[in-house]
Amino acid sequence: MNKFLDISPEVAEALANNKPVVALESTIISHGMPWPQNAETAKKVEDVIRENGAVPATIAIIDGRLKAGLSHEEIDTLGKAGLSVIKCSRRDLPFVIAKGQHGATTVAATMIIAAMAGIKVFATGGIGGVHRGAQKTFDISADLQELAKTNVAVVCAGAKSILDLALTREYLETQGVPVIGYNTDSLPAFYTRESDYTVDYNLTDAKQISDFLQAKWSMELNGGVVITNPIPEEFAMDKASIDNAIQQALAELEEQGVGGKESTPFLLARVAELTGGNSLTSNIQLVYNNARLASAVAVEMSK
Repeated sequence: MNKFLDISPEVAEALANNKPVVALESTIISHGMPWPQNAETAKKVEDVIRENGAVPATIAIIDGRLKAGLSHEEIDTLGKAGLSVIKCSRRDLPFVIAKGQHGATTVAATMIIAAMAGIKVFATGGIGGVHRGAQKTFDISADLQELAKTNVAVVCAGAKSILDLALTREYLETQGVPVIGYNTDSLPAFYTRESDYTVDYNLTDAKQISDFLQAKWSMELNGGVVITNPIPEEFAMDKASIDNAIQQALAELEEQGVGGKESTPFLLARVAELTGGNSLTSNIQLVYNNARLASAVAVEMSK
């Protein structure tokens, strides 16, 4: 047990008794949307996981302690603090721990803490990836490197469509990270159900996905798995309108000189504004959808 890690009683009991557990990240709380919608959404995602037979473990850093499983009060703390909370990837964890501060975990940091706690399945919105223009900027999300080495399956709606999806796919392939499509041959692009790129394998139910994960890790083939789950059709957005919004947001990003870990929150917020908030509604719905699939996979893995 890591000396910096606190596992909530509910999550600890589930893990001790081989009950299904699903990890959740916390940047969606502090950096994803305004208070109080952020905290309400985080609690609703936890409810969705419980309704589907698993135990939710929202992950964050509170007062310098790694947390696997948050109380409602702790979710509210992150929600109210909002953008003042440090957005934590692998490199940020030592600083936030040493300083005794709050931290909201990205996909990478959530995977690290989930693995420490013994949680194998994690539901999020979309993974980070290779940013557009990375040939010049080298702007590549640490999520991809974490997926190469940390044994956690990430259920998502694909990579965020603000990214360079072709280069993201190439990077994952080079790192040996399998990309599974849940009932799809096409790589979902977050707000849209399809893209111009394919997945590695199309698996059609939670048991097939569970069998895949068990086989991978039983062979000590370390690293994560990306399980892509297309956004429900009724919440999918028009590809042309999303593409136009992304192009405008990217132009503004460059004009304003925004870079590093501020890029993704800036782009997602700007796309939400340019689409009249429709993208935020889609974002919330795809997270609920991913929570349902992650719960089903966790249930199968616990059998």
